[in-house]
Amino acid sequence: MTEENVNIEEQKDETAETPALVEDDANSPYKWYAVRIVSGHENKVKLYLENEIRAEGLEERIKHVVIPYEKVYEVKNGKKKIKLKNFLPGYILINADLNDNIRDFIAKTPSIINMVGVKKGKKLEAIPLSVAEVKRIQALLSEESATEKIDINFNVGDAVKVTSGPFNNFNGNILEINPEKMKVKVMVSIFGRKTPIELELTQIERE
Repeated sequence: MTEENVNIEEQKDETAETPALVEDDANSPYKWYAVRIVSGHENKVKLYLENEIRAEGLEERIKHVVIPYEKVYEVKNGKKKIKLKNFLPGYILINADLNDNIRDFIAKTPSIINMVGVKKGKKLEAIPLSVAEVKRIQALLSEESATEKIDINFNVGDAVKVTSGPFNNFNGNILEINPEKMKVKVMVSIFGRKTPIELELTQIERE
């Protein structure tokens, strides 16, 4: 779908931070670990960790702290706005050369629940992400991803209003959502009869 077809203006969210790219090097002592945290505290934990890493001089042990964001497009008022969406809420990713001291340092961070791993007795053994998992995350984090994603804030059954096109100002309910084509089917009343119409996501807004 071209920009001309739907008359979309792309707007860059200036507050959005460019996601760091995951580096995949099988020979590196640095491995990627998923860390469970209190959901909603991702930015706070990242900032705290980065400050403490510098304060404790641990830059040689902990290389990256990443919030797993992907670039998506949010449609509002007929315009497409770039934003970053956390595709693993409640988790951060840490690239570290892990030992007991680093494990304890991470575990003591406020709002961190635990590192993803397996329990051996009373001790949790952190398990690094597999090569396949790292590559999958790398593709999602990459700004060069060829797949354009829309953050769809609608559900089937939602009451919506048509904002443009021949059915402008019609009201109806969503029957189907097609995220691949970025289209929806909406049931509206035309001349007193319920009629399904197909619309672009940019042509509707929640009532």
